[in-house]
Amino acid sequence: MKRIALLLAFAPLLMAETTAPLPADQETVHVVKEGETIGGIAQRAKVPRVLIIEANSLKAPFTVRTGQRLAIPRTRRHTVAKGDTRFTVAYLYGVPWQEIAIANGIAADAALKPGQTLLIPTVMDKPAAASAAGIASAATPPAAQPAAARFVWPVPGAVRRGYAARDKTSDYHDGVDLVASAGTAVRASAAGKVLFAGVEPRQFGNLVVVDHGDGWQSAYAFLSRITVKEGEQVGQGERVGLSGQTGRARGPELHFELRRHNKPVDPAGQLPARN
Repeated sequence: MKRIALLLAFAPLLMAETTAPLPADQETVHVVKEGETIGGIAQRAKVPRVLIIEANSLKAPFTVRTGQRLAIPRTRRHTVAKGDTRFTVAYLYGVPWQEIAIANGIAADAALKPGQTLLIPTVMDKPAAASAAGIASAATPPAAQPAAARFVWPVPGAVRRGYAARDKTSDYHDGVDLVASAGTAVRASAAGKVLFAGVEPRQFGNLVVVDHGDGWQSAYAFLSRITVKEGEQVGQGERVGLSGQTGRARGPELHFELRRHNKPVDPAGQLPARN
């Protein structure tokens, strides 16, 4: 009983620790607090002031207001490993390869060499207020398409690990991990064209990525076997592979992602509810 009482007493503290915000030098989005200035924010974030100004289209005298959300552009580096391709590097960071090539001053079709270091730029969205078109789109957002009409679950297994947004935690997770015994058929969440079908050596193992048009892509990782080829058209529910334990899988499971315009989207908000 004493142990239970002690755990209950410390529960608020434990919850606070699990939801603690990222340190200032790791944030990719910063919510302005009362009294903060752009210079102070830049110093604590360890990002040049000018980059934050440009990323958020701020105008002189560059004042910020309490509660304002600022994008904090960060640059990362990637050391090419054996088996890395232009596609897998771009997919790993959610940055178009064209942008990576430009940042490194190399041709878009340049071959990658193991040991090569690549600068990974942070691609920022322009704020809606940056243009008249942005203002119009923000004022009259298009009606959302019903999720169940577009995407379906790729396997019937339960969610072992859910989605966690990159700007909310350092322990982010771009998709969901679904329990699936080895050899379970993994089916396309929607119709589309296979963009990638091969090995991603760092995280995903055997990986299939399908393009669905309108900026949407789905990914199926940790596969034991791939049953489609790049460039192939697949229908919704058509098998793209068999579940397995490749890459960083913690057991027989499927890592499933949805992305729109290269950015991860929580699949739970796009899939039909399960009974």
